[in-house]
Amino acid sequence: MDFGLSDDQRDIQRTARDLLAERARPERVREHAEARTVDQALWRELSELGWPGIAVAEDHGGQGLGRIELSILCEELGRSLAPVPFLPSVMAATLIEHAGSPEQRDRWLPALAAGDATGALGVAVDGTAELVIGAVEAGVIVLVEDDRTARLLGADEAEVTPVASIDPTRSTARVGAIADGGEPLTGDVSAGIDRSLVAVSSELVGVCDRALEMTVAYVKERKQFGVPVGAYQAVSHRCAQMLLETEKARATAAFAAWTADAEPDRLPEASAMAKAAASDAAREVTASAIQAHGGIGFTWEADVHWLYKRAQLDAALLGGAKRHRAQLAVILAEQLQASATA
Repeated sequence: MDFGLSDDQRDIQRTARDLLAERARPERVREHAEARTVDQALWRELSELGWPGIAVAEDHGGQGLGRIELSILCEELGRSLAPVPFLPSVMAATLIEHAGSPEQRDRWLPALAAGDATGALGVAVDGTAELVIGAVEAGVIVLVEDDRTARLLGADEAEVTPVASIDPTRSTARVGAIADGGEPLTGDVSAGIDRSLVAVSSELVGVCDRALEMTVAYVKERKQFGVPVGAYQAVSHRCAQMLLETEKARATAAFAAWTADAEPDRLPEASAMAKAAASDAAREVTASAIQAHGGIGFTWEADVHWLYKRAQLDAALLGGAKRHRAQLAVILAEQLQASATA
């Protein structure tokens, strides 16, 4: 049995990594982050390549591929921190595809798949979502309440108030509906949320992977008393722990992406496990990366802090690790009860 990527999936991964290494260099990410702008040129290029619609059905203008392929792109975009609205758009498209009516899908999915419109997804409490990525430029916003009921808001139906966040590579906003505007999503909201959790988890894997790569390269090159700092046991042990956390997040995210297509009945369990593992890993790995970089790691000039900031924001999206561990405990308890009464 082959647990790795297929040849086609490896091609997607290689193409995405090569393109983003050229188009989303650290200095370009820094330029847009400091200006708090979206890289519109890169977004147009990614849209022409069909990235926003990679997992959208062909009937709605997408490529009709699976969650594994989408996860590959999320991971590579996490590695590069490309300042484009990819993640919020694919999350909104996922909710509309799984929970929207035929009319709602026909209206929004072709534009989202083509990149002509962007979307956003927020978790609301009492009708307001306090921190929604990509909402400032979004043409459509999905607000999900805690009970997993959802509402679809056009740009003129949402009250969007830009707010500052720790991660300036993305726009963030507070979002609420104007005068009960919008339309309910009456389909399977939970299925859309679970698949969105997989996308966020995959992006966090990319953040971890890049932080680990940068750190290993640095500790091999940086010398103290004529010896590379990576040769010291404390540093090498920290890097080993970073690798462990990264691979744990990668394994759980990959399993969740696979279940989304192959065994959707197991997706609620798999997505909760993936988000909990990825949220914890990203915070630990990026913090260790800054620590291993020594004094320079705490400076504005060091690129590693952008990864740390992305990790903090993504770890909180759609609920943090604690929430999903609690959800996982509920699911497992229900499974044990069901097996005991069978």
